[in-house]
Amino acid sequence: MSTMNLPRPSIAASPYFTPLITVLLLAVLLGAGGAAYPGFLSLQVMFNLLIDNAFLLVIAVGMSFVILSGGIDLSVGSVLALTTMICAYMLQTWHWNPLLVIAVALAVGTVFGAAMGAMIHYFKLQPFIVTLAGMFLARGLCYLISINSITIEDSFFVALSQTQLPIGDCFISPGALIALVTLAGAIYVAHCTPFGRAIYAIGGNEQSALMMGLRVARTKVLIYAFSGFCAALAGVLFSFYMLSGYGLHAQGTELDAIAAVVIGGTLLSGGYGYVAGALTGVLVLGSIQTLIAFDGTLSSWWTKIVIGGLLFIFCVVQRLMSLRGTKK
Repeated sequence: MSTMNLPRPSIAASPYFTPLITVLLLAVLLGAGGAAYPGFLSLQVMFNLLIDNAFLLVIAVGMSFVILSGGIDLSVGSVLALTTMICAYMLQTWHWNPLLVIAVALAVGTVFGAAMGAMIHYFKLQPFIVTLAGMFLARGLCYLISINSITIEDSFFVALSQTQLPIGDCFISPGALIALVTLAGAIYVAHCTPFGRAIYAIGGNEQSALMMGLRVARTKVLIYAFSGFCAALAGVLFSFYMLSGYGLHAQGTELDAIAAVVIGGTLLSGGYGYVAGALTGVLVLGSIQTLIAFDGTLSSWWTKIVIGGLLFIFCVVQRLMSLRGTKK
């Protein structure tokens, strides 16, 4: 049969299509900023995007695993705030060793996430409802610890907050480096391990994953445990950044993380996307904030307006891609 009659593959059908759009969008934002504002494209400004959004990148990494599996986690912002409160209270009231405090905070976040994952799977509950309850629970626990902000004065936390790792004439923070290491590890797990392949299989079709003999229960619990771990780790990084614990920290951060993952090219329906897209999604959000800061005349609410518009666009693109896929 002649190959002349075979349909040509569409660019939009490529798995790299949505991530490529995000990269192009990021390039446009950076190019526009560089053309409009002197110094916008300086290397230190680019590093500042990572420094200021390191905690969001870590949360987005955990959220990527959850969304790839077809779920959602609305508790991550509250777990972040709870982690800052746990760290601040243990350091300032109990005077525990800071490394032990960090270990306890990470363990609390991991167990919290695993408990939600177990409830979602074994009780057949909707992730939206379970994690919404987790959001209220974690935020409420913050106020059981203290209704006021707790300042962190521990020398270890202060030293990490003030440390600047030199890169040529510029610098990067330890928090940003930890975020990049977390991203690299998550990319390896998602794309090079049986656990990562199971995540994609569950997101594609959970019943098919069960029929294939995959350990769905174990995988789902571990997915939400990892998301809780990432939220707690982001809380530790936020503690370094703010040097305080407060129940009102990170309000709405869960929505920013979801926006970053979707803009990064991951389908909300699950089973499709790349963990690396979390980085480009976070950088897009950070670039919008930086552009508004450089302008100086626009309200910070324009950040939310632009992000909302981008989400609408990416949701439409994802829908068109799914419709194209069903026609084949």
